[in-house]
Amino acid sequence: MEPVSREDKTKMELPEEFISLCSNNIPATGTYALKYLRHRAVTKADIFKWKIGYCFSGEYRNRIIVPSFDEDGDVSYFIARSYTGDSYKYKNPRASKDMVFNELFINWNEDLILVEGVFDALVAGNAVPILGSTLRSNSDLVRKIVLNDTPIYVALDPDARAKENKIIQTLLRYDIEMYKIDVSGYEDVGSMPKEVFQERKNNADFIDRDNYLLLNLLSAV
Repeated sequence: MEPVSREDKTKMELPEEFISLCSNNIPATGTYALKYLRHRAVTKADIFKWKIGYCFSGEYRNRIIVPSFDEDGDVSYFIARSYTGDSYKYKNPRASKDMVFNELFINWNEDLILVEGVFDALVAGNAVPILGSTLRSNSDLVRKIVLNDTPIYVALDPDARAKENKIIQTLLRYDIEMYKIDVSGYEDVGSMPKEVFQERKNNADFIDRDNYLLLNLLSAV
């Protein structure tokens, strides 16, 4: 696989109206943003770790902003999630998603969890949200998983079985150590208490070429 050239990547910036929620002096306009995050069980520690903020005006008005930083600490993408019930929950930048979300904080030598969205990743820990996409074999994320021989735990939403199967099939080609986490009974990982997620991770099913077909058939019963 050909590595992705840094020169080919468009420089990203956070919205001009971005206000950090990491400060001790958060403006009154941040009240509803913080209320939404508390409702999602996002802790102050999560806010600091993920450098979460919000926009009260501009193109991303009334949206939580979760930045992504590349391995050099530069902004590579961001998620903009409405906290006021907008019919369009997410309004993300017009930029390539072929990057590792928040790569700056990823430990490639530990178990890595692949999840659907950024709020799932907040629960999962050392995790990468695939942002609704499937994984191409030449994607930046797959390239780095293979390069580091990172053990992978797949924990996509229960209604994303077809996408999950494609990801598993892609990674099986590279003999990656892989496990499948049971997310049933919840809308997604983001709606799980962290202790429940950890318990399910501890009991995840090991996946290899020999048992993948059997596991897939059993999950369809």
